[in-house]
Amino acid sequence: MVLKVIHELTLANSRIHQLTNSPTHQFMLVTLDLIRAAADRIRPVVTRTPLVPVRPAGSANPLLAKCENLQRAGAFKIRGAFNMMSQLPEEARARGVITYSSGNHGQAVALAASLLKTPAVIVMPTTAPSIKAEGARRLGAEVIFEGLTSIDRRARAEKEALARRLTIVPPFDHESIIAGQGTIGLEILQDRPDVTTVFVPVGGGGLISGVSAALKHSRSGIRVIGVEPSGAPKMRAALDAGQVVTLEKTHSVADGLVAVRAGDLTFAHVRAFVDEIWTIDDVEIIQAVRWLFKESKLVVEPSGAIAVAAARRYIAEHPKVRDVVAVVSGGNVAAEAFAEYITGTDPRSTSGIPTRH
Repeated sequence: MVLKVIHELTLANSRIHQLTNSPTHQFMLVTLDLIRAAADRIRPVVTRTPLVPVRPAGSANPLLAKCENLQRAGAFKIRGAFNMMSQLPEEARARGVITYSSGNHGQAVALAASLLKTPAVIVMPTTAPSIKAEGARRLGAEVIFEGLTSIDRRARAEKEALARRLTIVPPFDHESIIAGQGTIGLEILQDRPDVTTVFVPVGGGGLISGVSAALKHSRSGIRVIGVEPSGAPKMRAALDAGQVVTLEKTHSVADGLVAVRAGDLTFAHVRAFVDEIWTIDDVEIIQAVRWLFKESKLVVEPSGAIAVAAARRYIAEHPKVRDVVAVVSGGNVAAEAFAEYITGTDPRSTSGIPTRH
């Protein structure tokens, strides 16, 4: 019986390994039906976050912020995590799950695990903000610190999964994760049917994959623009190279977006559905954090504000544009760091900006 369980677990985690290692042409893109099914599945547990109007200077039309900073566990990640974990067989949930995460996905897995009464282990980088590690622990998860990169964390998670017979819940490169994140796109369309342009943060690519799939399957004319830190342009580099590449190192105040490598499945989605990928520097990111607090009293982490930074630039260049949405992906930021951001500390001199090698 033990050998049978180990064999089944190995097959399940092997499937996840294939999804994160195979050439992009082997992947099937997430469909609108999968995203709609995810919406039905997660509806009882997620917060239906609002579109909050914030008016940029010089523009007659407000920017609409999709406020996932108001989501349960403080970020959008619960959507994908719960969608995947709720579909696991009962036996797999009883054994437990493990993930590798810079913070917000780890908290989401911890929350989903608590709701599903499933043990959870979270592998975080040694540089993870304490607010994110403490959040996962508070939800009942075990936290392990390993290395600086997503590659380090993933290797440790795979080792622990095999030793403990746990199921891996990937942070972005899985169809159920992408479908869950895509529910944000459905909500944007429901609340703003005439949306013209949507800006979305890019880390590993799960969020923009799901949102862009939902939008483009529904109305192909919507413009979708991904935004990543200038110090961590892993998706831009992949598009330039025509394949996923691993950056030597990344560096940004946006700690949730500093992966050194995009996902293979997410890269396939970006190539199919995303119009542009922009890069934004840390100065503009922190200016957006400050602006959101000043204008709307929203508490947003740098990773969550990057799409707003790009949208502000876009609206300044096109002041008559209407129905622009920026996905504010999270609000898990330490009080001390947030105080520095909103009081005008130059982000270029801020200590503790994460670097990934």
